[in-house]
Amino acid sequence: MELERDRAEEKEYPSPIQATKEASDQDYNEALLFCLDHLDRIAFMAGTHNEESSRLLAIEIDKRNVPHNHPGIYFAQLLGMSDNLSFNLSASGYNVAKYMPYGPVKAVMPYLLRRAQENTSVHGQTSRELNLIIKEIERRKQSK
Repeated sequence: MELERDRAEEKEYPSPIQATKEASDQDYNEALLFCLDHLDRIAFMAGTHNEESSRLLAIEIDKRNVPHNHPGIYFAQLLGMSDNLSFNLSASGYNVAKYMPYGPVKAVMPYLLRRAQENTSVHGQTSRELNLIIKEIERRKQSK
């Protein structure tokens, strides 16, 4: 993100990166609502680790009486991230996909590093996920 901002400054064009996370979240959520408003001609995959955006989409699906398993709406998270979110959405009947980038390491690593950077910028998200994993391990040990 910093490189893209620096390049925009160097080339004297507006930065393609949102000024704040809140601005990014707001635009993303507005895009979700736009897609829902045009579900008759738009199918979409909400690829996000943001729980608030996922909650908003789930609430709006219910408000609009759209079936949870509507073939034009999918939630998606990167494999290995936000598994708690993927699991709970799937358990509630929503279409959920886990995606995995593939290709040459040189091409894939910048993408993965950016996702990791974004995920750790979400306040407490990483430690929260780790605590959920530990809790699940303990639950499975006790159920044996």
